[in-house]
Amino acid sequence: MARRKSKAKQQEKFAQGLLGLVLFASVLGTYSLTKSFQTTIIVTGLTVAVYIAILSMIGIKQTQRLKRSGIAEIDKMEGIQFERYLNHLFQTHGYKTQLTKAAGDYGADLLLLKSGRRVVVQAKRYSKNVGIQAVQEAQASIAHYKAAEAWVVTNSDYTDAAYELAKSNRVKLINREGLIDLILSIDRGSVQPPAAEESATAVEKRECPRCGHTLLLRNGPSGSFYGCSSFPKCRYTEKSNRQD
Repeated sequence: MARRKSKAKQQEKFAQGLLGLVLFASVLGTYSLTKSFQTTIIVTGLTVAVYIAILSMIGIKQTQRLKRSGIAEIDKMEGIQFERYLNHLFQTHGYKTQLTKAAGDYGADLLLLKSGRRVVVQAKRYSKNVGIQAVQEAQASIAHYKAAEAWVVTNSDYTDAAYELAKSNRVKLINREGLIDLILSIDRGSVQPPAAEESATAVEKRECPRCGHTLLLRNGPSGSFYGCSSFPKCRYTEKSNRQD
């Protein structure tokens, strides 16, 4: 897929271009009408003030968008946490999901199924841009899992080489901006409530002592434990005495 510019950069570029146009028009138009340098300077100053206000509004809106998405918490996750988070996220978007084995996953961390179409997903929780190796591994996993296509999902971005290789290899790259879009589309109510992850069930309306949300009884690799329902924003856990 073609490389996407972030909405913030698109808005900033548009605002900068608009400023240049408005400044030019205001200077030329004002001077043409008034023949006064003083009036022209005043109008130009007002135009710059409006521009600064517009940039401030764009910055505030972008900051609010990032906060709503919880991307800052995702940036702090470990790799396995990020895979489980994506498992939950895609369930929310109506996919049947399956996490692959931690070792020997053949290039896929997650399997998605929807409307008879199978997709393999590789999760990359990175602090830097993801390179071509991720694209190569994802593409190789298509045949192994008999999938229609492969996706690589990251909280970061991709190198130019990765974008170029993905174009011809049935690999869709979902970058930071795309991930935020997926998360925020849930907030807009466009999907059904998420399916329970790891067989989670409510625990007698107990509240998380850290954030006040409901505690859920989950089944993990090491047995049952209580976890906060607001994961990943809150990672509170406690041991369970339940006998499985």
